[in-house]
Amino acid sequence: MESTPKFYQKMQKEYPKIMEAVSQLGKETREAGPLQEKQAQLVQLAAAAALKSEGSVHSHTRRALDAGASPAEIRHALVLLMSTIGYPNVAAAVSWAEDVLEE
Repeated sequence: MESTPKFYQKMQKEYPKIMEAVSQLGKETREAGPLQEKQAQLVQLAAAAALKSEGSVHSHTRRALDAGASPAEIRHALVLLMSTIGYPNVAAAVSWAEDVLEE
């Protein structure tokens, strides 16, 4: 399901060594602990929502789906943030996730 966004592809073309280092850092941090890939992607999705990063929410929604998360698990991971980051931020994050879930 993973489709690399055009801007990310552009960054990979213009800065291949930097983007490879970023990719390797992500891989190493996920492998450093006991969380499974699906759990790790849901954690990163929640962080992306808290940072109000639409592109990252899109990316981690795709990655969570690829790792086996269901749409219900993705939505729940975001709704769990309601008391922490507030309804408006959660509503925005859910709408960004829906962009991907509706593809």
